[in-house]
Amino acid sequence: MITQKEFQLRARTRGCHLVTDEVVRGLGALPEVGVLHLLLKHTSAGLCLNENWDADVRHDMNEIFNHLVPENQPYFKHTLEGSDDMPAHAKSALVGATLTIPITGGRLNLGTWQGIYLCEWRNHGGARTIVATIVS
Repeated sequence: MITQKEFQLRARTRGCHLVTDEVVRGLGALPEVGVLHLLLKHTSAGLCLNENWDADVRHDMNEIFNHLVPENQPYFKHTLEGSDDMPAHAKSALVGATLTIPITGGRLNLGTWQGIYLCEWRNHGGARTIVATIVS
């Protein structure tokens, strides 16, 4: 059986944010066994799995990406939406916009220290939409 839901994550400022609980709330009841596929319907943010305990990791990840793709580069042509927009697109391409997570025992089968990050690359990205597809 395949089910699909679309829901929004609340707006956040720029940075890497732990959103596991918000995603789980958006999903509702999960099957006993299955696979969850998440798609973030945006080109200036990303989804990834990473450290769910130490907030310093989220800070450091944001700093790493800001170092890899700095703003205001003279070779950027796409600048109409602000100095954070083109770097946000590049960071989104690096991180990706999808995740696939197994479901076991009616729960996301994540590692002990794994959590779902929303990587918000815009200063003011707004609410972000997720399409969740569950195959059970």
